[in-house]
Amino acid sequence: MTIRIAVIGAGIMGADHARIVSGDLPGATLQVVCDASAERARKVADECGAAHVVADPFEAIASDDVDAVLIASPDETHAPLSLAAIRAGKPVLCEKPLSAKTRECLEVIQAEVAAGRQFVQLGFMRRFDPSYTAMKAALKEGALGRPIMMHNFHRNVEAPAGFTGQMAITNSAPHEFDVARFVLDTDYSAISVFQPAGVDAAKAGAPVFLVLETTGGQLVNIEINNNAAYGYDVRGELVGEKGSVVLNAPVHARYNLALAASERYATDWRPRFAEAYRLQNKAFLQFVRTGAFPAVAANTWDGYCATMIAEAGVQALEAGTRLAVTLEEKPALYAA
Repeated sequence: MTIRIAVIGAGIMGADHARIVSGDLPGATLQVVCDASAERARKVADECGAAHVVADPFEAIASDDVDAVLIASPDETHAPLSLAAIRAGKPVLCEKPLSAKTRECLEVIQAEVAAGRQFVQLGFMRRFDPSYTAMKAALKEGALGRPIMMHNFHRNVEAPAGFTGQMAITNSAPHEFDVARFVLDTDYSAISVFQPAGVDAAKAGAPVFLVLETTGGQLVNIEINNNAAYGYDVRGELVGEKGSVVLNAPVHARYNLALAASERYATDWRPRFAEAYRLQNKAFLQFVRTGAFPAVAANTWDGYCATMIAEAGVQALEAGTRLAVTLEEKPALYAA
């Protein structure tokens, strides 16, 4: 059976998802492209062969010729649209965050619990990235012994105007919050956030350095620098009692020019995680077909956990102190 998918949001991520659905997912059909801009929706629809375009996302979700929904619209729409999809009984792949507010995350969780099944797969695509997969496998196989620390950094070329240190915590860091929690198979118990004294904290993209304590006794540190200038760069190292595993980004070419050898960085995250997005969307299609939630994917509980630690991180930065983190009781629906 062909799965008919509506993509909501025709910006950078929505267009990329539309291309994956139309070109890389046998058995899926890009049925609808939805965007507030008719011109933008039509452009993506024409490029990817969508059946039609609409402007109203709730209309797209309710449509009889749509089996599943992919949400790539602005962050503040994610929770309301996910709730609409749950009410319509349609599976959702929702870009992160589920919401910037834990209250809204809990509303989506409550809706799934009331329905008795999971509908929302959250777009923490790094869980599908082959380098993180290898890191988690090394830990699971026992090669590293007991995990002790995880080091992460996340660098962008240049922050957009108005991008604050708080936004670095709520917008950039959640990918690290989720993937470190996933690799270590643990939760966080506390967070501390620092900014270098020599940096203007009011400047767009001012860097932040986060230290998280886990319930398993590990330390996780995260550097977010959105004004790194040289390129998009994500790295990580998992340190265990017996050794460590370092992420390797895919490198397709090495250049020998002007008496120097070099590798080039991408300008944004899409080349680095292209395979992760493809594998994530493939898993979503299987979820729609079978109803079995993907073992690797992030669910709404994971989305709530990421938002909770982000909220705590903002408070820790503003207060200049270590902040303990306490989660709500996990519903049985999300038990491993």
